[in-house]
Amino acid sequence: MDSGTHLVMGLGLAGLASVDPVLASDQTLHAAVLIGTVVGSQAPDLDGVLRLKSNALYIRNHRGASHSIPAILIWTVLITAVLELIFGFHLPWLHVGGWVLLAVCVHVFSDLFNTYGTQAARPFTEKWISWNIIHIFDPVIFVSHIIAIVLWALRIGDPTIIFPSLYAFLIVYYIWRTVVHRALSKRMIGLDSVHEEGDQYILIPTISLHDWNVVKRRADGSFFIGDFRGGKLRWMDRAKCSNHPAVEKSKNDHSIRAFLYFTSFACAEVQEHPWGYEVRWSDVRYRHRKQYPFVGVLLMDKEFKTLGSYVGWLSEDRLQKRLRMNTY
Repeated sequence: MDSGTHLVMGLGLAGLASVDPVLASDQTLHAAVLIGTVVGSQAPDLDGVLRLKSNALYIRNHRGASHSIPAILIWTVLITAVLELIFGFHLPWLHVGGWVLLAVCVHVFSDLFNTYGTQAARPFTEKWISWNIIHIFDPVIFVSHIIAIVLWALRIGDPTIIFPSLYAFLIVYYIWRTVVHRALSKRMIGLDSVHEEGDQYILIPTISLHDWNVVKRRADGSFFIGDFRGGKLRWMDRAKCSNHPAVEKSKNDHSIRAFLYFTSFACAEVQEHPWGYEVRWSDVRYRHRKQYPFVGVLLMDKEFKTLGSYVGWLSEDRLQKRLRMNTY
């Protein structure tokens, strides 16, 4: 989820903590838990500092080790220990740590429902888990939290009623979205007029509750990109992946390796220039205004030596500027 949603989730879990009788009788203790749940709801995304070193390092590691099983425990212990230092060692650490642990777990679990996904099963596997059910910013989740937090802040309702009701509603909402996703996935073959044996369909959530983006992977490695709107499936683009020798050579570059490590929906195209080759890998899951803004691009000379590279989210104009900066 986006940072704003994780923030309101942290505040919401602090409100939910009102059901804990140990916290309800101590305002200082509840304040410590509020800080803990807010920080815990943001902590796994602190890997964003890797962007300061390089985009490739950030893309390879974002939502990776920081969202793993060991990291969940490490974040919980660190945050709880800091709270103990700040508020004194008299805090009931089992209660405080329990709510911090819940905040960290909710962060990681909610990220599993997005298209970006996480490596939440590490150290058992480095597979990226992305269930493609909830958009990275879901207005229902965000707005429902805002309403509950405002009611709590204005003391219009009892938090022991508001927040259990909120999360009961959201559990039902997540189940409903999961059921809809699975049902539509099964319908894709029947809706697709150009279906072929071996086609695989991936439904990707949008900010709308009823509209989905669709990616179809063909057995030959090509992709169809379209959407599901108003009960109809339409294809808007087809990405044919190049088998030029420069494509295979590009996989030796550390930036491209980082890009391919993150996504299994990458498709490469090659442009030949007087000075060499431009290999552009695009993640076909992300299509915006007829472009694929999440890219890994490598410039090579005729001997396949690297001249410049870039990995990340960019418009076409900004991409060309970045590549020129890396080349000269």
